[in-house]
Amino acid sequence: MKSLLESGVHFGHQVKRWDPRMKKYIFAERNGIHIIDLQKTIQAIKEAYDAVRKTVASGRTVLFVGTKKQAQQTIQKEAERCGMYYVNNRWLGGMLTNFVTIKRSLLRLKKLEKMEVDGTFENLTKKEIAGLAKERAKLQKNLGGIKEMKDLPGILFIIDTRMEAIAVAEAQRMGIPIVAVVDTNCNPDGITLPIPGNDDAIRAISLFTSIIANAVVEADNEVGLKIIETLGDEDEDMESLMSDASSKEEDREIDIDAEIEKYSGEAPAQAAGAGEAAAEDGGGETDAPGGDKIYGEIGG
Repeated sequence: MKSLLESGVHFGHQVKRWDPRMKKYIFAERNGIHIIDLQKTIQAIKEAYDAVRKTVASGRTVLFVGTKKQAQQTIQKEAERCGMYYVNNRWLGGMLTNFVTIKRSLLRLKKLEKMEVDGTFENLTKKEIAGLAKERAKLQKNLGGIKEMKDLPGILFIIDTRMEAIAVAEAQRMGIPIVAVVDTNCNPDGITLPIPGNDDAIRAISLFTSIIANAVVEADNEVGLKIIETLGDEDEDMESLMSDASSKEEDREIDIDAEIEKYSGEAPAQAAGAGEAAAEDGGGETDAPGGDKIYGEIGG
């Protein structure tokens, strides 16, 4: 509550500029300005936080949207901090409903960046290079925040639904949940998780955006902990397998030793029996390896 008050989240617009559908979120009127009910704001923030965290934990992405000047820098900073995508310059029509075409533009942007690095520009004229550089800068400005986005996002976070009306309409058409900061002049209908609050003050925008980014970071940490726990289980399984293998190896060594003792005990008896049989048949001559019998015959 203190952070919300310090950031000026409770200040709405002038009474004459209000949207009647925001009445349930308005606490009172002071000096011709509507005051937003911060108790409802806190509850909405908690619900939005949980929704974003669950979305990211399930493997989906978040798209941060805020093209007004007060929000541009914050949207980019927080989205990059949590490793998500953002649109902070201009919402191009069809960015969600015609994502196939947007993908082609993203491939074009990557191709131009590769041409600049691999030395292709060295074989072009200055005029051609200037044209390609201008095209790359324009694409980077509008699409740089979603350059690595391969699929539609799992949820949208929007600052100022009046200004981002096209983004709201496209998300609704595609069935994508929307978390949005709605001021007293906005329409909360159609927004999945509206957060009543000031969408013009830089500090308020920074507070809301950082909370959503923290939800993404927490979800990533939970996924990381699950992976670590899985690795720990795998280590335990490996240790048990190794212990089983070592015990089997010990048993095998014991069996080998027993066999050696067994055969070493029988060998003298077998040799003696063979010697006696040879003496009876051949007068003391033996078939020992190495040709002893042959030498005995030559000597005789």
